[in-house]
This record gives sequence, structure tokens and C-alpha cells, in this order.
Amino acid sequence: MADLIVRNAHITTLDRDHPEARALAVANGALVAVGDEASVMQHATPGTRIIDAGGRRLVPGLNDSHIHLIRGGLNYNLELRWDGVRTLADAMALLKAQVARTPAPQWVRVVGGFTEHQFAEKRLPTLQELNEAAPETPVFILHLYDRALLNRAALRAVGYGKDTPDPPGGQLERDKAGNPTGLLLARPNALILYATLAMGPKLPPEYQLNSTRHFMRELNRLGVTSVIDAGGGFQNYPEDYDIIQKLHAAGELTVRIAYNLFTQKKGGELADFERWSRLLTPRQGDDMLRHNGAGEMLVFSAADFEDFREPRPELPKGMEGELEDVVRLLASNRWPFRIHATYDESISRVLDVYEKVNREVPFDGLHWLIDHAETISARNIDRIRALQGGIAIQHRMAYQGEYFAERYGAKALAHTPPVRRMLDAGVPVGAGTDATRVASYNPWVSLYWLVSGRTVGGLPMYGDDNRLEREEALRLWTHGSAWFSHEQDRKGLLKPGHHADFALLSSDFFSVPEEAIKDITSVLTVVGGRVVHGTGDFGPLAPVLPGPMPDWSPVSHFGGYQGGTLAQASRELASTPGHTHKASCRVPGHGHAAPRARPDGGGLFSFWGELGCACHAF
Repeated sequence: MADLIVRNAHITTLDRDHPEARALAVANGALVAVGDEASVMQHATPGTRIIDAGGRRLVPGLNDSHIHLIRGGLNYNLELRWDGVRTLADAMALLKAQVARTPAPQWVRVVGGFTEHQFAEKRLPTLQELNEAAPETPVFILHLYDRALLNRAALRAVGYGKDTPDPPGGQLERDKAGNPTGLLLARPNALILYATLAMGPKLPPEYQLNSTRHFMRELNRLGVTSVIDAGGGFQNYPEDYDIIQKLHAAGELTVRIAYNLFTQKKGGELADFERWSRLLTPRQGDDMLRHNGAGEMLVFSAADFEDFREPRPELPKGMEGELEDVVRLLASNRWPFRIHATYDESISRVLDVYEKVNREVPFDGLHWLIDHAETISARNIDRIRALQGGIAIQHRMAYQGEYFAERYGAKALAHTPPVRRMLDAGVPVGAGTDATRVASYNPWVSLYWLVSGRTVGGLPMYGDDNRLEREEALRLWTHGSAWFSHEQDRKGLLKPGHHADFALLSSDFFSVPEEAIKDITSVLTVVGGRVVHGTGDFGPLAPVLPGPMPDWSPVSHFGGYQGGTLAQASRELASTPGHTHKASCRVPGHGHAAPRARPDGGGLFSFWGELGCACHAF
């Protein structure tokens, strides 16, 4: 009998045998019935919680096949997000307000998730603008993995001066006197960006626990119920996994996590995996937190960074031998593995190694995958299929399409990555974001990209031969991604026996205009039959989340993904009876008062008032 029933919903099950339903029932964390209301309600008892969905669209919980949740969670409360902000003026207003409340010696950090092309102004702030906005508070802005902007206070904080040499693979832009200007360039890799960011103050463990909970709740707000964590630079095992393990032990995870281990030291890759294989068995853990194998870094010599402003990097000649040793170890221990590979030239050499190892130590159904694969060829897609591997794609091109087109041309861009070709070849494909730095963690931006074929800046990239239908795109974000953690038999479909993970949407994904897909959120998110997020009428069903720590955190004031909420708030207030816009308002481009709370239920918006807005609405 059911613990929970959701009725009066338009349910997309993605179960090909029963694609639509109106109700579902949950018992002990799993679905026990999905179908018409009459049959599902037979599972009700006097103690069953029954939720009326109000005719909204309900979909399987979204599953990000490549994200950096564990690292992102440790820092989420420290970071000001420009994800989804649509003008540079609004972005700078957010930054100025955060500078005003950030105490010394803390920094204001905007760490990825945006591109200059999303702004109406089509540019980044200048260093002069940053220095004027924050003369004393260090400011660090990471743009994708191609550059970082530091104001003068941040340069002082990290100690970069005239005598600081350029690190390997990076460049400090300098003025005529040789002093660093504050622009850091990744040429050809992002180590300088990683290393500089790592110099900033960190949150204490208690705050990191709180920060990770807030990041998971933000993902829940967007309908995410599962992720595969791809490790990351400066994310060491086991020490940097202590926070997520503590949350798991306390029953406070609201996202299912399968995590991969990312080697950290060039030249020490094989030793890392030998040590870790003695600590962990394949897929050790449970349905909420599980080890998922190796990667996305297997050996440093095989990494081809995807800065499309720079020429394609050529992998060193010794790469094959290093990679072969690691892959043979992993295959022998039956560890799943994944590898970061952007360019077809790199993928060809990686597959040469895989085919050689497979002849000696058969992969034999071991789930392995290529991450990213933006320029992969049809021949290499077929080679992956022959080795029974998969491909994890992310919407990095939604943020970098303009740069790719400038370097390689529109014709090459049209199949970057060739998603339709992958699917036609029968290769397992799962979708994700590569968040939080390379792109935004918002899955609906990725779904918009898959359906529309456009960048967040509006550039058309793909024709009909490389765009997906909405149900196809949703499948990559649910059941498709489940293959990458060996969970395709119990995750990603709404059918009896599968995890009771689902999201009730703010708008109907299948009928809203394409441009509105980016602004979809979840009004009710359920993981294992447990409500983990609710807003509006469903808000009282969700557990109360402690406030962000520290109290000056950007999350306390701005939430996470901004989307259209700034403009939406202004429009709503413009139509509010009795609203008056006063001429004394000093907020650039504002024109309306700040709402008391974000319309989608996210973080509070108080910054317009703090910047001197004299409007009133209530």
C-alpha cells in the first residue's frame, strides 16, 4: 500500500509501454503503481499522503551525467552566481551589493556558469569597472575556463606582482611596466585559474555542510534528483569527500550521487588508482551515495582542454603508454571509467589504447565513457559502440558556440557535438552540464540547447539533423544518464519498481515556447518518495532548510540561478495595484521596486533597495 500518491497530473513516464499516466503511488521509496487515477487510488490507505498536482506536468527526476556537485557544494555559499543574468548592468548590480556586505578578508567570487554572450551588452566587465566597484574587497571572476578577472585587491591578496613569473600553461597579462593587470589567461590549460581560485579563503567544515545542502536544494528546485560527480581539480580523495559522507550518514542528501575519482598529480596517476582500488570496490555504496569508478581525469597527458579561443592542443607522444597502464589496472579491477576528451584527434588516440587493452583484458560490458566529444567523428562513434562504451554530452557549446564558430566556422559548428549521429549509431548517451564552472548547472538550459540548437546568446548552431525532439532530450536527461552509473534498471523511468524520483514542473516542458524552456523550475521535487523541494502551494510539504552560512553569503540575498527573475519581478511589480516608481530611484535600468521574495521561491531579492532604490510596491 502507498505512502504517497500524486494524482491529477499529466505524467510523462518515458516508459515506452505506458508513456502517459494521471497518477502514481509510492511505497518504501519505489513506485508501486503508475496509471489512471482509479487504479492508483486503490493503493491508498487512511495514512497515505495524497497530493493533488493541479493538472501540472510531472516528469522523471532529472539526472546530470556530468557535474561537479561535491566540489561545487563546498563553495556554493561563497559564490555569487551570474548564471542566467541577462544584462551586464544587472550582473554588476549584484556584484556591487555583494561587495558592500562581504567582510574582510573574504572575496567576492563569480565562479563560472555564465558567458559574456548571455548579456545584452555582449561583453565582460572591464578591469576598471571591477576596481571602481570594489576598491578594497578582492573580486575574482572566472569566465568559462579561458580567463579570470581579478581586481587590484585580489591581485594583492594572491601576491601577484611584477616579479611573478607566468606559470606553465598560463599567462598573466601585464601593463607596459610589467605589472599584472588582473587578467589571467588559460594558454593552453586552466591550471592558472584553478590555482589562483584555490588561494581564496575557504569555509569551515560546519559551513561547508550547510553550503552543500543549499546547493543540493538549488538542484532540487530545478528538478534534479540524481547526479554523477566527475571529480575535479583540487578535489582529493578521501579528504574532500568527508563533507558529503557526513551528510549521507546524517540522512541529509537530497540528491543521489554517484562519484568518480579524479587523479590529482601529474606523474602519480597510476599510483593514485592503485591506492584507491585498495580502498574501494567497484560501485561501493548505496542508492544515495555510491562510488562510480575513475575519471574524468585518467592521466594528465590525455587531457585536451576545450578553450576554443585557443588552437587545439596536441597530446604529448608519451600519452599512450601512461594511459594504457591506468586503463589496464581499471579494467582488471572492473572499475568503470570515463575520460575528458574534447577533440576527435584526441579521441582517436584514446580509443587506440582502449582497443589494445580490451584485447588483453576484455572490457566485457564494463560501463566506460567518453566525456564531452564535441568534434567526434562518425568513425570514432562506431569504435565506441564496438567497445560497448557510452558518450556523456554537456551543453558547453551553448556557452562557447560563438568562439567555436569564429575559429572553425559555422559548418563545423553544426554537428558539435553530433548528438543525433550518436543516437542513430546506438551508443548510450547521457546529458549533463559540466557545472559549476564551465557552464551553468541549470538542466533546463541544457534541454533548451538540445531542442533549439541555439547558444544562450541566441546564435543558431544546429539544423534539424542535429536537434532533438523534446521527449528525446528529456530521455537523455533521465533514463539515458542512468546507464552511466549502472542504474538503468531502476532509474529514469516512471514505472513500478523504479526509484520514486520525480519533478512537478512550473510550466509544461512539452508545450511552452522554446525560449521559455530555460525558465522552467520544479514546484515539487521528490527523491525516493520523500519531498525534498516545494514552492507555492507545495512549499509546506518540503522540509525547512537552515539559512545559508555565513549570513553574508550571496545565497542569502540572490539565490542561485537567476534566469528571468529580475525582469519577471519588475513586470509583476509594474502591474501591482498601488505600485509607484519614484524618480529618485538610483538603480541603473531598474524602473521598479524589488520584490520581497523571488517569484520562483528561490533566494531573497533585497539588493535593489540596498543600492538606493526609492520605489515602493506595498
